[in-house]
Amino acid sequence: MSDARKDIMTPRKKIAYVQAAWHADITDRCKQAFTAELAKHGYDESGVDFFSAPGSLEIPLMAKKLAKTGKYAAVCVSGFVVDGGIYRHEFVAQAVLQGIVQTSLETEVPILSAVLTPHHFHEHAVHEDFFRAHMVTKGQELATACLSRSSRNSPPWLWPAGTSLRRVRSTASSATAYRLDLSASGE
Repeated sequence: MSDARKDIMTPRKKIAYVQAAWHADITDRCKQAFTAELAKHGYDESGVDFFSAPGSLEIPLMAKKLAKTGKYAAVCVSGFVVDGGIYRHEFVAQAVLQGIVQTSLETEVPILSAVLTPHHFHEHAVHEDFFRAHMVTKGQELATACLSRSSRNSPPWLWPAGTSLRRVRSTASSATAYRLDLSASGE
């Protein structure tokens, strides 16, 4: 990799990844796919700090505390909310998802979710295999969401300091376009 490419890929901030401890045999697939997808685009695990929450219900608070540190460009979360008979499934699912959205709005840090809330999960091979495979897809999607916001496969929150988007007027039309400016001053 060229020195210029390494400079573009150098993150200013890390990504936090929070995983609920319940059903880790299923949600581990999400984390593995997430790191593999990032690696495909030149990022390694050193740019990600991994955390464990006791369950999905605790994810929003942990995500909020991490976002408020200012150390993280984004917080990615994964969990698996099933109807276990103790809490009402709908209550937990709504509380988790609403908490994730609210955290993102309050902290202005992207909280990217791969928390699944299936209504009908039974602990047998067919469902477990299905959701393990689905968590691989969700992990890839989570990584893609982190990388999706700009050219050069680098999201804005990972651009080096001084990087900006400059507004340019197209000479071919009246359309306004934006271009990535990697100069230190942004001018």
